[in-house]
Amino acid sequence: MSILHQVALTFIKNIGPSSVKAMVTHLGSAEAVFTASKAKLLQIPGIGEKRISYLDFDGALKRAEEELFFIEKNGVDVIFFTNSRYPKKLKFCADSPVLLYSKGIADLNTQRVVSIVGTRNATDYGRQLCKQLVEELQSYNVLIVSGLALGIDVAAHKECIRLGMPTVGVLGHGLDKLYPSQNKATAQKMQENGGIITEFPSSTIPDRENFPQRNRIVAGMADATVVIEAGIKGGALITAEIANSYNRDVFAFPGRLGDEYSEGCNFLVRNNKAALLTCVADLPYSLGWEKHSDLKATEQMVLPIDLSAQEMVIYEIIKQHQTPLAIDDLSVKAQLPMSQLTMTLLDMELQGFIRSMPGKTYCIN
Repeated sequence: MSILHQVALTFIKNIGPSSVKAMVTHLGSAEAVFTASKAKLLQIPGIGEKRISYLDFDGALKRAEEELFFIEKNGVDVIFFTNSRYPKKLKFCADSPVLLYSKGIADLNTQRVVSIVGTRNATDYGRQLCKQLVEELQSYNVLIVSGLALGIDVAAHKECIRLGMPTVGVLGHGLDKLYPSQNKATAQKMQENGGIITEFPSSTIPDRENFPQRNRIVAGMADATVVIEAGIKGGALITAEIANSYNRDVFAFPGRLGDEYSEGCNFLVRNNKAALLTCVADLPYSLGWEKHSDLKATEQMVLPIDLSAQEMVIYEIIKQHQTPLAIDDLSVKAQLPMSQLTMTLLDMELQGFIRSMPGKTYCIN
């Protein structure tokens, strides 16, 4: 295995990740690409005479030597797409990077991965939702991925640090700098139980066009992407669109009509581009995840304390049934008219005590 040749592949101009992967797959290794004859290169699908004439292998190797000096000096890990440590979920994406530069100890192949994204102009509402969501996911052995930007991104990373959860920040520039600089201390702390990664070599500045490219990694690494707060334009919606294109689950928290940083979330839900989250517990439930602790049972014992007397009656009736209870049967058992029962059930559902199921049935959340 030659890290030099792996890195050099990313410096070959006029050729994209898909073609580079095809070359490596066809020839067997990164090094073989640089030693292959023209005849062998022409046998690779999508590699024609014209493209071969543009390939500057010598220039790529020279630039890679400079990068290798930076890598060795700064303890950067290079994860090539054929390496077992390369994120498997990301590998399935056709446009995934040829390699990743990484710092930290994160297992990028953690079984459960959630990306949390949102506006840089996070409100108190958004930050609180972010805090509650990360806390909810703590008992599910989840790796949290985000873009280490201001706002929702860094709020998610900081909450993971507070709880001792692994978290990875995906950067839109090289590892020789940190943008925005305000997050430098957070990025360093993340490496103790997570890490930072990028596809960009050193000396790559945080240009605007790099961030949509960065977002495909954020989306591609995860089982699901959650949008907490977002304007109608911006990186969070781009990430959601990319996640949809990868056939990954996308979720969004609703916001008040007219709020600038709720418009994006409401747009995603309205256009069936994201599933609605009415409470933080919706996410693991929708993904079919089970907790690795008895926290859920403890939560269910605590929840009814805040219920009214009438709501408590309804809660206990639903709780006694192993299967979801139909609203008609519930109306009879609770001795409540349908109109009153419907409003009470809706209020209980919005508070997160119960969950509506198909066929107008209800179960304990």
